Amino acid sequence: MKVQTGDVRLFFDVEGAKLVPDGPVMRERPTVILLHGGPGVDHTEFLGFGAALAEAAQVVYLDHRGCGRSDRSGPERWNLETWADDVRAFCEALEIQRPVVLGHSFGGMVAQAYAARYPDHPGKLILTSTTAKLRLDRMLPVFERLGGARAADIARRFFADPMPNFPDYIRVCLPLYRQTPEQEGALQRAVIHLDVGGHFVAGEMQTYDLRADLARVRCPTLVLSGDLDPFATIADARDLVAALPGELVQARRFPHAGHAVLDDARAEALAAIEEFLGAT
Repeated sequence: MKVQTGDVRLFFDVEGAKLVPDGPVMRERPTVILLHGGPGVDHTEFLGFGAALAEAAQVVYLDHRGCGRSDRSGPERWNLETWADDVRAFCEALEIQRPVVLGHSFGGMVAQAYAARYPDHPGKLILTSTTAKLRLDRMLPVFERLGGARAADIARRFFADPMPNFPDYIRVCLPLYRQTPEQEGALQRAVIHLDVGGHFVAGEMQTYDLRADLARVRCPTLVLSGDLDPFATIADARDLVAALPGELVQARRFPHAGHAVLDDARAEALAAIEEFLGAT
């Protein structure tokens, strides 16, 4: 399904009902919008987790502009400000009120920008395996610890010049993102636009810094991180928590999980999210 949001049509899919029978009434469940990583890939990385979460909430999968099955737009619009605006416009188009926005990795950057730009719009915010600022000095030692000097060198070259180094990064570094096996066929079935990822990594990813903006967030926020994450390190998670209003933020750390924390620690992460959704 696609919906017009400003200058683009965004692809989305829905799993789980908003209203469910509860005795003599229909009980309303929270709507959780899942913002995928990348950019340039699509929402399909979320399918296993989303199906489990749909037992407790209505789950909305969304492809960012330029990504997956959504309209591509153009490079001048592939930036955090526009992607954040798209989240609000998407909610308005579908009349989703007080959404719970879950952003993973790059999607977490979009979620941060959205919650800071529109602090009264989200009901809750969930940030998984994401950062408020690129810190290569933290990433590269973890890549080396997990994959040796070659992995660290490929990561260094990729973040300096992504397009020619994409094949090596996907082959050598991407498997280090997770501690559980990738679902068979996951990468092949995803709709991928490497030029969008290359544009962001070579451009705004080098300079973005959302730490000061996070002081404007007004909704309860849950931060999930894995100790074995080579991209969004534990130190990055601490920075994220410190930048958010202290009375609103909760954090969970999973010692045996990597970047794919929602898969590597599926049961524990799901329990933490469901508890967070149920809290008033």
